[in-house]
Amino acid sequence: MSTYTDLQLDALREMANIGSGNAGTALSSMLGKSVDLSVPHVSALPLADAVDALGDPESMVTAGVLPIFGDMDGVVLLLFTQEAADTLCTLLGVPPGSEYGASALCEIGNILGSSYVQAIGSMVDLHMEPRPPEVVVDQLGAVVSSVLAHVAGDQDVALVMDTNLEVEQEACALSFLLVPEGDGVNELLSRLGLPT
Repeated sequence: MSTYTDLQLDALREMANIGSGNAGTALSSMLGKSVDLSVPHVSALPLADAVDALGDPESMVTAGVLPIFGDMDGVVLLLFTQEAADTLCTLLGVPPGSEYGASALCEIGNILGSSYVQAIGSMVDLHMEPRPPEVVVDQLGAVVSSVLAHVAGDQDVALVMDTNLEVEQEACALSFLLVPEGDGVNELLSRLGLPT
């Protein structure tokens, strides 16, 4: 359960919307197609609650994983349902489930994750650089647990953004997680003028 106020969550949502606008523009340039990204819901949750909020831990997902470093270290995780991953591959003209499909999803994850992180960093005056992305296909619970294990700690909070992605009016669901190490979400709020 979130311990943040409505005002703090609104500020995080606005930050997420700015990040998604930049990410949508970057993805549209890559694809040469119209892209619309919106962030209808933002939560700041302890990691265990964040995993539960994402859905059935046994459902299969495709995840783009981007470690980040700089003024704030952490992990960005983009989670696509299998249906959304297949749709994106088809829109890119590559076979879903193939090596080309995995490479295309990796690049989409890189563009979306990097654009989010750079926009958020610019907004709060933090230098954050993503490392090269990796694509993982597995059950949701296994992906989140293994990817986030190295940043786990008593204070860790995940910023969870449910995102509606439309490419050429073809809808794809996407969940975006920013998991800063340590007290990162509170640092973001402090830089937004809303200390906890």
